[in-house]
Amino acid sequence: MAVKLSDHFTYKKLFKAVIPSVLMMLFTSLYTIVDGVFVSNLVGKTPFAALNLIWPVISIIGAIGFMLGAGGSALVAKTLGEGDAQRANKIFSMVVYFTAALGAVFSVVGAVIVEPIAIALGATPEMLPYCVEYGRILLAGEIAFMLQVLFNSFFIVAEKPLLGFAVSIISGTLNIIFDAVFIAGFKWGISGAAAATLIGQVVGTVIPIIYFSVKNKSLLRLVPAKLELKPLLRASTNGASEFLSNISMSLVNMLYNIQLLKYIGEDGIVAYGVMIYLAFIFSSIFLGYSIGSAPLIGYHYGAQNHGELKNLLKKSLIIMIVSGVLVTALAEGLARPLSMIFVSYDAALLDMTTFGLRIYSVSFILVGVNIFASSFFTALNNGLISGIISVARTLLFQIFAIMVMPLIAGVNGIWSAVIVAEGLAIIVSIVFFAVCAKRYHYEKFYLRRYDDAVLQTSSDEQTPISQNDEATDDENKK
Repeated sequence: MAVKLSDHFTYKKLFKAVIPSVLMMLFTSLYTIVDGVFVSNLVGKTPFAALNLIWPVISIIGAIGFMLGAGGSALVAKTLGEGDAQRANKIFSMVVYFTAALGAVFSVVGAVIVEPIAIALGATPEMLPYCVEYGRILLAGEIAFMLQVLFNSFFIVAEKPLLGFAVSIISGTLNIIFDAVFIAGFKWGISGAAAATLIGQVVGTVIPIIYFSVKNKSLLRLVPAKLELKPLLRASTNGASEFLSNISMSLVNMLYNIQLLKYIGEDGIVAYGVMIYLAFIFSSIFLGYSIGSAPLIGYHYGAQNHGELKNLLKKSLIIMIVSGVLVTALAEGLARPLSMIFVSYDAALLDMTTFGLRIYSVSFILVGVNIFASSFFTALNNGLISGIISVARTLLFQIFAIMVMPLIAGVNGIWSAVIVAEGLAIIVSIVFFAVCAKRYHYEKFYLRRYDDAVLQTSSDEQTPISQNDEATDDENKK
């Protein structure tokens, strides 16, 4: 039976709802690192370092797609929860059209400015040609990247997460195939890696456009829509945390690279690049869960189903905490074999990467809760709090840690900076969860009578949540 946004969510049904998003993000992260694997092993260490140096620039522009996808999908989910499907489709369509237009502008501008940016980032004369070669191709296709990440969020709101996962598999598989053809077969080097990625992104954009443009069985469809500044501004501010998070991480990655060039040299950038690729894989589990659960939270917030909101929050926090421990253990155990995929050709570099990754991986215990906290407030259409958590976590605390920790512990301080940043961020997340509890009516995480009443009625069939919620609230007042 298909999962509906309006359902009551037991653990079983919650996992059923979010697993497609988790798998989608996992697969996306896997095919994202394929470029790095091919370039590092078949093109060389210097091109791989160049790829890692210029990638944050590409991510900063692409972050607009994350912003409009997260903020727009939360707004559309809330509108659906309020019962206005026609309005929801107009907002959805308007956000898609605006993203496409903005992406076209950035595709032109980005390709022009890539060389001066690479120089400003400290690219060595040996790295610069590779930075420009890789960056120009991907920045020219930035419109596809932005729309691809935008549609990833809206597939969930449309109640078609499996279709979103299928699109990710198709685009990712094509990326991998063309990486092999262009790099291993045609010997196109780093240009082949960029071209393969671009092909995957284009396919990942065209399929959703076709699907949402024709009559379909989902909740969403592309319809004629005019530019409306108010909902667009609301979607942008609501998704600002995702935008700021991606920009912050890109800026912080640049700062890491600068520090590593100072303390270690080119090998440091290569080692850190491997860590970021692998961290992206592990973090994608938390990100996928947050993306998958956000429309559920947004819907029930719009429908004023406070009991279900409490239920989703409680279960999500438990899942994030348990997952954090398991992911950390997995990352620690697989640190060396995973590092070998990238740098097995250099024993000293392999040892450095493995050691650094084992320190870095401790942060995964905290990452899940922090990612979910920001996503939770985005789903509640509170972009301000979501943005504060995101900026504090990915920018302010990271900059503080990456500047201070090397002074205390040298190179090891660089690897452990992320642990300090996530530790400070968890305090901010907890504070906001507590301060906002009464405002969003989740001050009591566990309402036993509410859960029991729903589960006894049916664990699979939809239950009139709002009635259960009102009954529980009345009971609490007594």
